[in-house]
Amino acid sequence: MAGAPAARRSSVRIIGVGNPFRGDDAVGILVARQLAGLDLPGVQILERSGEGTALMEAMQGCETLYLIDAMQSEASPGEILRFEAHDEPLPAHFSATSTHAFGVAEAIEMARLMGELPSKLIVYGIEGKNYAAGQNLSLEVEHAIPILVDRLREELK
Repeated sequence: MAGAPAARRSSVRIIGVGNPFRGDDAVGILVARQLAGLDLPGVQILERSGEGTALMEAMQGCETLYLIDAMQSEASPGEILRFEAHDEPLPAHFSATSTHAFGVAEAIEMARLMGELPSKLIVYGIEGKNYAAGQNLSLEVEHAIPILVDRLREELK
């Protein structure tokens, strides 16, 4: 799954974004892995680090895309926020949390400028608390994972 090419066409794709070695930054990857263990016919699930050009490549060839990533804002740790990124840009705090100069928000906006956004692009952000290298998930973020998995399973029906 991780590093798999996005060339396969699917109508629905889920991309879990993050770094499994940086505390709460792993949450997108962990949600993707849990979703991969479910019976979700017609849904392709990928994992990506958050590097913008790889994300743009992974966005291609689907009608509906869900991106899942950790974020830092004024929300409480573990809070889940949903953004309809096909309609409007992501809030500025998505750029602020990336370890990449060209991350999730920038990839979405570049794809928008190039006319390459999927018809439906939903971004789920999970407010993180701890992004230190080598750390485990915070309890708040760990508790948010099954909630988001259930929410996505319902949304995909």
